[in-house]
Amino acid sequence: MTVFWVTAGALVLASGLALLLGLRRGGAAAAEPPAAAHDIGVYRDQLAEIARDAGRGILPAEEAERLRIEVSRRILEADRAARRAGNTAAPGGGRLALPLLLVALALAGGVWLYTRLGAPGYPDMPLQARIAAAERMRAERPSQAEAEAEAPAAQDPQGVSAEFLTLMERLRATVAERPDDLRGQQLLAQNEARLGHFDAAATAQGAVIRLMGGDAGAEEHAALAEILILAAGGYVSPEAEAALTEALRRDPRNGTARYYSGLMFAQTGRPDRAFTLWRDLLESSPPEAPWVAPIRAQIGEMAARAGVRYDLPAPPEAGPDAAAVEAAAGMSEGDRTAMIEGMVQQLGDRLAREGGPAEEWAKLISSLGVLGQTERAKAVWAEAQGRFAGRAADLAVLRAAAEQAGVAE
Repeated sequence: MTVFWVTAGALVLASGLALLLGLRRGGAAAAEPPAAAHDIGVYRDQLAEIARDAGRGILPAEEAERLRIEVSRRILEADRAARRAGNTAAPGGGRLALPLLLVALALAGGVWLYTRLGAPGYPDMPLQARIAAAERMRAERPSQAEAEAEAPAAQDPQGVSAEFLTLMERLRATVAERPDDLRGQQLLAQNEARLGHFDAAATAQGAVIRLMGGDAGAEEHAALAEILILAAGGYVSPEAEAALTEALRRDPRNGTARYYSGLMFAQTGRPDRAFTLWRDLLESSPPEAPWVAPIRAQIGEMAARAGVRYDLPAPPEAGPDAAAVEAAAGMSEGDRTAMIEGMVQQLGDRLAREGGPAEEWAKLISSLGVLGQTERAKAVWAEAQGRFAGRAADLAVLRAAAEQAGVAE
């Protein structure tokens, strides 16, 4: 780094010196006697020669007079030209102050601009070379097995009850006896992951996807990718990337897959792609989404690495919950209606525009039920069923809210 700044400083000084020498040469050239002054001397010599020729009788008197008049006219014109050149002479010491100031400002501005946009200490590498290097890094990165071998050994979580561990032993035994039990494999994957046994969780989640076949959706593949990433200590391996690709193929807006895809690009030398993915995900996600906090913690650094100036937006406001809506029932009718309907409308608009987790859709259904807007609650319930089709856990949350609102079929 010291060598870099010494070299850069020498180049700045050399550039400034070259500019100053140019100004000096220009001033010296302009300070030389103008051509008009030289012409005046020539014309005066001509007048003397005319007088000598006339005195010796070589020139007739009339011709000598005509030549004296013509040369005198040229002397007057040359004198006027010399005066004009004198008024526009090169700047002296006082007039050099402005050019010197401009040179200093240009050099200082170049240094400042580099500190803002450049990368001090980094070797020169064109964009295509950087992209090619990132692609090689991505293609040659370690496999899942290699990453797990290097990752710290998993520790059993503290505070787990003996009863839960006993239930887990029974679950493992049951799934071993009935490996084609989809619900058993789902429970095993979830609970092994909670215990930090990610290798076992990945095996169970792989079985879930196999048993579901074509019905396996984006959530199932994203869950497998997340387990693999956790097993590798946060590293996105080629195997995890393949699961993310499958998740995004089924649902390009899947938040979990988009977050970890951005992490993969960040780890393989493409902060530009990571920043683009994370910015879009952050600015379109509800504040409760699990990826919002890690993105907010990392996106500033990613923007800087991508060469983008980015102002982190304020977190969006969360929508109302049913308890808050019910608590407002004791207010005056006008105040209650204005407050509740405004909050509910805000939540409904955001979900229609950006989407959100099942919990927020359930919150909207419950709130509409409290307001007595059963037709609208029924319409939201129907829309939510379509959005979360095939996601049993999310549908259970939504159905509970629909039953509370009295619109469940």
